[in-house]
Amino acid sequence: MCGGRGTRLDAPVEKPLFEVGGRPMVDHVRDALRASRCETVHAVGSPDTPETRDHWEGTYLEAPGDGYVADLQYALERVDTPVLTVATDLPLLGGDAVDAVLDAHGGGSLTVAVPAALKRRLGVSTDTTTTVVGREVAPTGLNVVDPDDDGDTHLSYDVRLAVNVNRPGDATVAEELL
Repeated sequence: MCGGRGTRLDAPVEKPLFEVGGRPMVDHVRDALRASRCETVHAVGSPDTPETRDHWEGTYLEAPGDGYVADLQYALERVDTPVLTVATDLPLLGGDAVDAVLDAHGGGSLTVAVPAALKRRLGVSTDTTTTVVGREVAPTGLNVVDPDDDGDTHLSYDVRLAVNVNRPGDATVAEELL
């Protein structure tokens, strides 16, 4: 999923092309997916990301740009499900982390979350949290989506999944960890 403008980053580039470690975030995510057991990778952009479309090497779906959920729904109607989805703002993602999620997937949907306390300890933004089994957790942006199943939540302690780059401070933390 790489259709964001990146307004919270206050950068002169589209969010997927924002550089961490001297490389666009979308390249980090693409390389992690290629290093994983994923067989097919599609980028889902929007009219807000024409430079990302031009940058992408491979299949690119241009969703309407009506927001993450609507654009995800657009993409789900064009691929076989269940499908692994990844937000482009996870520049620390590694193929082994993707494979760990695939290993945890027992069928249906799987929401991957990290403890909100981990995000706070790292000093990265925590915009959305929920409670799972009495613990405050934050979604990671890496999930398995099956439109026919509500699914489960997989709790990960992998720091690489806790760093979503949405703000300049998040980028600083990602750079330090990279």
